[in-house]
Amino acid sequence: MNNLNGKIALITGGNSGIGYATAKKFKQEGANVIITGRSAEKVEEAAKALGVKGLVADVAQLSAIADLVEHVKTEYGKVDILFVNAGIFIPTPIGESTEETFDNTMDINFKGAVFTIEKFLPILNEGASIINLSSINAYTGMPNTSIYAASKAALNSYTRTASTELAPRKIRINSVNPGPVSTPIFGKTGMPEAELTEFSTAMQNKVPLKRFGQPEEIANLVAFLASDDASFITGSEYTIDGGLNVNAIFS
Repeated sequence: MNNLNGKIALITGGNSGIGYATAKKFKQEGANVIITGRSAEKVEEAAKALGVKGLVADVAQLSAIADLVEHVKTEYGKVDILFVNAGIFIPTPIGESTEETFDNTMDINFKGAVFTIEKFLPILNEGASIINLSSINAYTGMPNTSIYAASKAALNSYTRTASTELAPRKIRINSVNPGPVSTPIFGKTGMPEAELTEFSTAMQNKVPLKRFGQPEEIANLVAFLASDDASFITGSEYTIDGGLNVNAIFS
């Protein structure tokens, strides 16, 4: 199938995890794909493996986003699909949050996402699709995720409002709320290996399907929302979590 044939697609944080899987899926669907990330080495490695364009950009820096937009505009002109995927997860208990943790999380997960969209708007084609990667943590009340959850709840709220304002340009914007997915994000939390294993086991046992999701499963949903098959969908949130959202995270 080539549902995205000829479309220009940009994915932030596309060098690993869900972003990487989605870049692969988009390319299979016929899109011209651009991935971004903060690490030049990782972006170059991923782009080479995928056979796509790789550009270095730290979405926490508005100047870097502006430079990215200019580069894409010069080389590609317009963009049809914007997958706002870059994000970080720093588990922190209430009472132990620091200004640095707050700023890092919000700068990437919310401010970075918002200004990626804001700065790309001038070069988005009419009828373009924006997909924001959020999380079920926006709603679950899971312990140690207050700042992360707030960043994702803010992003979902922004998505709903943006959908009405972007409708005159026929630009669709939606959120995807994954549950636990097997990606490198957990390994980047700094949690000790034993604690990470215990956390993962407890989480997996709470999922009705008794497993973590795979990045490819999220990518399939994102590709659908990016395609013309989803032409009447905007301002929506899609939960993809193996049924976890209907269960308590921890009993």
